[in-house]
Amino acid sequence: MADTAATADTSLAHDTAPETDGMRRRDFVNVAAVSAAGVGGLAVLYPLISQMSPSRDVLAESSTELDVSAIQPGQAIKAVFRKQPLFVRRLTPAEIAAANAVPVDSLRDPQTLAERTKEGHEDMLITMGVCTHLGCVPLGAGEGEIKGEFGGYFCPCHGSSYDTAARIRKGPAPKNLEVPDYEFTSDTKVVVG
Repeated sequence: MADTAATADTSLAHDTAPETDGMRRRDFVNVAAVSAAGVGGLAVLYPLISQMSPSRDVLAESSTELDVSAIQPGQAIKAVFRKQPLFVRRLTPAEIAAANAVPVDSLRDPQTLAERTKEGHEDMLITMGVCTHLGCVPLGAGEGEIKGEFGGYFCPCHGSSYDTAARIRKGPAPKNLEVPDYEFTSDTKVVVG
């Protein structure tokens, strides 16, 4: 009888061993299949996601560095920022005084000159050169161009007039000329964007 019990124990050990190995093998196959599917999914998603990133030429245009040392008081220059015109104007003390003398509550889009310039550089006004009415390029930044009745910019398309702080004063434009994000890296260098 003892031999029969030993034989039964041995047969039980042989019966359970293949099932344990089978479970391990099945688990390995499942893990391998899920891993292969994950790697395949990443291989498909990577090109789709990476093509949404901006290209090198777009990143290069995302900021513009300007040297403003040559701009004289009362003079403005035109530059390009993100394929749109950018106006950089050095205001004279008279233009600053005229802009500060305007009651802010009388403006359609109320902003002070200090809100539109950087502290320590109140004489440098940097705005986008795009009229907020229908996107025309206002005059007033180039030599000899019409500045309008308020001494700032004049949009020839529909007659919007901006003051020396590029704030809308007359005409159909609903807002002031946009002031982009910018910072002075030195007294003579400005990075826009």
